[in-house]
Amino acid sequence: MSRKRRRRTLVGNVSPEVLEYTAAEDLRCDQELLEYDCIGTAAHVRSLARIRLPRPVLTPAEEKRIIGELIRLMRRSRRGEFHIRISDQDVHLAVERELSARLGEAGRKVHLGRSRNDQVAVALRLYIKDRIPGILQELSTAVRSLLGAASRYRMTPMVGRTHMQRAMPSTAAVWLASFAEALLEDGEELAHIYRASDRCPLGAGAGYGVPLPIDRDYEADILGFRGPVVNVMYAVTGRGKLEARLISALGRMMLTLSGLATDLIIFAAPEFGYVVLPEELCTGSSIMPQKRNPDVLELVRARSAVVLAAGQAAHEIVRGLPSGYQRDLQEIKPLLMNSLRTAEASLRIMRMVTDGMSLDTEAMREAFDATVFAADAAADLAVEGVPFRDAYQSVKARLAQLEGTDPREAVKRRTSRGAPGNPDLKTLRERARTLEKWADMQRRRFHSAVSRLLGVSYPGLTE
Repeated sequence: MSRKRRRRTLVGNVSPEVLEYTAAEDLRCDQELLEYDCIGTAAHVRSLARIRLPRPVLTPAEEKRIIGELIRLMRRSRRGEFHIRISDQDVHLAVERELSARLGEAGRKVHLGRSRNDQVAVALRLYIKDRIPGILQELSTAVRSLLGAASRYRMTPMVGRTHMQRAMPSTAAVWLASFAEALLEDGEELAHIYRASDRCPLGAGAGYGVPLPIDRDYEADILGFRGPVVNVMYAVTGRGKLEARLISALGRMMLTLSGLATDLIIFAAPEFGYVVLPEELCTGSSIMPQKRNPDVLELVRARSAVVLAAGQAAHEIVRGLPSGYQRDLQEIKPLLMNSLRTAEASLRIMRMVTDGMSLDTEAMREAFDATVFAADAAADLAVEGVPFRDAYQSVKARLAQLEGTDPREAVKRRTSRGAPGNPDLKTLRERARTLEKWADMQRRRFHSAVSRLLGVSYPGLTE
């Protein structure tokens, strides 16, 4: 290969084709990570400035200049004035290149005592810590919307179905609140993954430590982590597993939204007519003037499959890796970022649907027939002393006699906690408030730590 076909980078001369193959797609993800890489770099600079060997590694003046330049770089990135170049290879070398160009010798010191391996690990964990609380806020809002609709239709009778066939008396509140509780469980799983991500990998270097007295507890503290990832090798290799777990958890949350979307599509169809979808959230047909298509619900359903597949792909990438850093992990970044964007947007759109929809209570009542009350009638006979299986056969032989049973009276009899006559929406609201408060606390804790680290208000980056 001729020398003129190579591209000069901070870490050697590389073929343009190799740069394109290894870095082009990744640069789009790295642009999103730039701010978090700057935050991680600021913590590393603070840590280096504390080291006193024969002489200081960084002087107080150099420390101040580098932190100031990192803040300016973050502001420029937000204004769209700084872009990672293909010759940078990644965000880490782009930041170093810019610091070196603007600060000279001081900028060229920042990579001492670290590797791109612990750089990207800390940037991704900071990114995750910043994004999960936002997801949980959207999730809590979606839960409140579902519970609000459940409260409005608290005692509205609705046929409970199994195998999509009429089964037993239920209510719209039980149907809606079932998805609210499912989302709460999904949110609690995301909170658990947040806690797993709240450990700092900085100072691990390439996965084997560095020959400097780096205070890893100090680095974790100033970045707002609850402590370091103790083992330096796991600090690097655990990255892919953490990301895969998060994507899969988002996939399970999308499963909940997909189930709700499917129900809404079915119950909004004229054959059921239970649900009236907001006109502004439906699309039309290019040929049929009467159509109001639930496209957003269909896309939520389809995108749940995309996020679930991303989680499987991430696990497969990690599954075959040996110990130590491998470049394969780079491929998980777009899976993670796309999954987070999809999940957040899907929560928002489903909240808009549930806020705007209404239920046709008359259509729901008309769906009841005699068969829906069969299990209740058999239970009544059993309570009177008839063996249940005999009661079952007796009711089966005289189903027509159950015609005219009042659905409202049937649901009122179901008074167990969480049942149609006692949906206990209050407990679910309390769980939603607890989750939302926890997410808000984590976000404020993270932003406060970064503000102290940078010496400016974050996320506003104001003096």
